[in-house]
Amino acid sequence: MARGLTILPSPFPRLSQKAETVATAVSGRQFSALTPLRQTLTTYLHLAGIETGYGYFAPNVPGSYKLVFELHYPDGRVERELPRVNSAAGDLRIAGLLDKIGRTRSEALREHLVKMMAAPIWREHPDVKTMRAVFGLLVLPSALDFERGQQASYVCLYSYDFSLSPESKEATDR
Repeated sequence: MARGLTILPSPFPRLSQKAETVATAVSGRQFSALTPLRQTLTTYLHLAGIETGYGYFAPNVPGSYKLVFELHYPDGRVERELPRVNSAAGDLRIAGLLDKIGRTRSEALREHLVKMMAAPIWREHPDVKTMRAVFGLLVLPSALDFERGQQASYVCLYSYDFSLSPESKEATDR
């Protein structure tokens, strides 16, 4: 609202700009990331799950991130797996985690998170020789393009190749 991306009348963006200034001050963003006050506030916001804005009714909804694991077997066979969870709540958490992975600027952190998501799939398929994780963005067509029959498209952003050495396989089996 503070940036005018709303259909509300003109007084609302001005009011929301003031509210954004107050919210920024309360969140401690004006302090250095190393100050104890900002670290405490950031920890609280993350623990409470409110570190990001509420985006359910956002006017500019981004595309969805998607992670696909390609399982390469010694006989040349290739299978594809998606991260799996056992509940609707788990689905939401995976979607949130994929958004975090997609927005992170740290290549090392991104690769580590993808590797952690690959570990349970590898345990379910112990005979896999190598695994490729393909992280991308699912771009949805506009409403008009959808009516014309256009399908969603997938843009590959990152890919990671993993293989288990005999030592790491023993650690995974434990």
